[in-house]
Amino acid sequence: MAVLVTRPAPDNTATASALRARGYDTVLSPVLRFEAIPFHDDEDVSYDGIIVTSANALRAVADHAAMNHLRKLTLFAVGAASADAAREAGFKNVLSAKGDGASLRDLVVKKLKKGSTLCYLAGADLSRDLAGELGARGFTIITHTTYRMVPIAQLSADVVAAFNAERIDAVLHFSRRSARAFFEAARASGVEISALALPHCCISEAVAAVAHEAGAAQVAVARTLDEAAVLDALERIVKPSSR
Repeated sequence: MAVLVTRPAPDNTATASALRARGYDTVLSPVLRFEAIPFHDDEDVSYDGIIVTSANALRAVADHAAMNHLRKLTLFAVGAASADAAREAGFKNVLSAKGDGASLRDLVVKKLKKGSTLCYLAGADLSRDLAGELGARGFTIITHTTYRMVPIAQLSADVVAAFNAERIDAVLHFSRRSARAFFEAARASGVEISALALPHCCISEAVAAVAHEAGAAQVAVARTLDEAAVLDALERIVKPSSR
C-alpha cells in the first residue's frame, strides 16, 4: 500500500523521502511538468529586492548571467521551501514569509520603504495579484515570468495499474493547480472513481476546495502551510503500514 505524491520533480523526491521516514511507501505521479521561460533582465532597472513565490522561479534562472547581481539583493520568499531554494542558489539575505501571498505582501511592506522597486520572479499562472496588491501600497513591481507548469494529460500506465490493483492508500496535494490536474488526469485515465474514494490530504483549505469540488469522499487539511503539516494530516487518517 502506498501514498501517491502528485508534486512535480524535483520536489516530489524530497516528499517521498519524508514519507518513507515516517513509514509510508510511495508512488510518484507528478501531474505538472516544469518548463523554463527565457529570462530577459532589465539592465537599466535598479531593484531594491526580489520576490519569489516558488522555488521553481529560481530554478528557471539559476544559470542566467543576471543572477550575479540579483544575488546581492534581499530576497523575499513566500515560505520556507522557496527560502531554502534561494539560499541554495547563492542568495545571502533571504527573508521568509509564512507560506502564503498575504504574509509575503505584509513582509515586503514591513521591511521596505514605499517607492521601492522589486523584481518579481513569477510563474505563468498566479493564484493572486501580488504585484497589484503591492503596487496599491506604493511599490513598483516588475514581473518576470520565468516558468510555466504544464498539466499532464493522463496518469502513467504504472500509476493506473496501482489504482486498479488498489495499492494506493491516499493522495497528497500541494497546490490548487496540481490538484485540478490530478483529478482531470485521473478522469482521462479511467481511474476517477477509485481516486475519489481515497483520502486526499491538502496543504490548505483552498486546495481542499478543489478536492471537494471534484467529489472526493475524504479530505484532510494541513494545519499550517508546509509539507510536515500535510504529512501530519495524512497520519491522522492513514497510519503507515510499517508501524
